[in-house]
Amino acid sequence: MRLIDFIKQNAAFLSAGFLLTFGSAFGQTFFISLFAGEIRAEFGLSHALWGQIYAIGTLASALVMVWSGALTDVFRIRALGAMILVGTAGACLLMAAAPVWWALVPAIFFLRVMGQGMMSHMGQVAMSRWFVATRGKALSIASLGFSVAEATLPILIVAILVWFDWRLVWVGCAVFAMILLPILQRLLRLERTPQDDAKSAQSLGLEGHHWTRHEVLRHRLFWFMIPALLGPPAFNTAFFFQQVHYAETKGWTHLELVALFPLYTTISVAAAFGTGFVIDKVGTRKLMPIYQFPMALGFVAFSLAQTPWGAAFGLMLMAMGAGANNPITSAFWAEFYGTRNIGAIKAMGTAIMVLGSAVGPGLTGSLITAGVGIEAQMLWIAGYFALTCIAAAFGIASLRTSAPAT
Repeated sequence: MRLIDFIKQNAAFLSAGFLLTFGSAFGQTFFISLFAGEIRAEFGLSHALWGQIYAIGTLASALVMVWSGALTDVFRIRALGAMILVGTAGACLLMAAAPVWWALVPAIFFLRVMGQGMMSHMGQVAMSRWFVATRGKALSIASLGFSVAEATLPILIVAILVWFDWRLVWVGCAVFAMILLPILQRLLRLERTPQDDAKSAQSLGLEGHHWTRHEVLRHRLFWFMIPALLGPPAFNTAFFFQQVHYAETKGWTHLELVALFPLYTTISVAAAFGTGFVIDKVGTRKLMPIYQFPMALGFVAFSLAQTPWGAAFGLMLMAMGAGANNPITSAFWAEFYGTRNIGAIKAMGTAIMVLGSAVGPGLTGSLITAGVGIEAQMLWIAGYFALTCIAAAFGIASLRTSAPAT
């Protein structure tokens, strides 16, 4: 089936996935960090204290995701999405109304668990469950919501902050979240229940059955995959979190570095689309051991770059892996462990992702404070990504006698 025909026939469901991943922006690091200067000035926070507040809220949200992610196996996305959008709006209002610095902790917690956690989780679980033969394409199209948000919202928010107080902007975010609610309801008016869909699609996992979360936790492959699940959210997030320090270390202006970011967005979108088609052809078994290797090379390029053009090369390589990451990891859970309990199973992966997004910036910041330069750190990060490829290869090689059922 041609891509355009696939999109036309599944426009409502694909649009719902896009809306959910786009809406996750309210809890993403790139979005919240846009307000960091105003928040620190308002409450008199040091960089260290603001980082600690952010880490505490994020770590707590990762713990909650292990439970809340399983709700996608019980409720329709239409119903659960409405609850999460209302929760997201409430989290935005909580941030807008925070009277003292410690109130930022629950605000960050709810933004992270509702936005980065549940919104992105629902979008990817829905695509994994609703599509089988075309799962890769569906995940790639839905993941465009992440890229569109990253490409448009920073410019929009920075421009708005010139004219409006940061608290009022968060009120506007709450209003926007509520505007998304009736749109999602309209798109999913014909949605089937997760249980009925799982029974009809019968997308089985290893050994020809639907795995439970308890079984996955005892399975060796899951533990081999943890480094791969942790790496991109930890260290790709850390790169953008430390972008000002990186530019200063290299002797470039921040503007010179930021001007390269549209290249990153373009390549990541192309990589996501390309990866979706490859997943539908060969599955994730052959892709998991290799797709993070470009990120390893990218961080080597970041470390050795002498000019912004060197950083551009690094961004292109990192974007290749980052674009492939969402469709590959989301399809991996369904392909290897089945779709009946995909919400509960993938919730573990989402929790690891959220945890990584807290650990990466905190770890690199602490090392910088301790005197370990960002360039040296990037070489170690490159080594980490190389090790994730090796771990994934070993994990999948151990399953040669039990290929995923199709």
